[in-house]
Amino acid sequence: MTREVRLTPVNEQNLEPLLSVAVAEAEPDEVMPPVDAPAGWSQARMDAFRAFYRSHFGGLDGPTGNLMYAIEQDGDVVGMIRLGRRDEPGTLETGMWLGKSTRGQGIGLIALRLVLAEAIGAGARRVVADTRPDNLPAVSLLRRGGAVLVQDGPAVRAEIRLGVSEDVDLLDAG
Repeated sequence: MTREVRLTPVNEQNLEPLLSVAVAEAEPDEVMPPVDAPAGWSQARMDAFRAFYRSHFGGLDGPTGNLMYAIEQDGDVVGMIRLGRRDEPGTLETGMWLGKSTRGQGIGLIALRLVLAEAIGAGARRVVADTRPDNLPAVSLLRRGGAVLVQDGPAVRAEIRLGVSEDVDLLDAG
């Protein structure tokens, strides 16, 4: 069965479906920054989720320098992937989360490939991501997506080069 996976910028139309997936299939700390609120999906956490994602509606050129996409599978929102500006020229950062029921089905790799195409369109030469060494699904996904992984203490930094390296002279490549 072929699954259609596509990315749609997070907006008011898909924000509530994204929140529904987060509440039903993820922990708050997997999908948003920490909030001083009771544990679990309290009203305060749901309100903070909405505010956090709305603050990124401006995209790469907006105040946060992040563009968040709802990951849709066969028309249903199943998670989020983002691109964010970094200080290093030509570099964007990515991160994602998926609802538990869609993990392990290849949707993450498709979403990563789609967001890499978006990064190329935005003029990036590389995309980086940070994760933990014990997050084996993320480490595996990044490796399958073409990342070079380097462990740095309690973190793993992934780097995916896009297109031709900036230090290759095409005229001398032939």
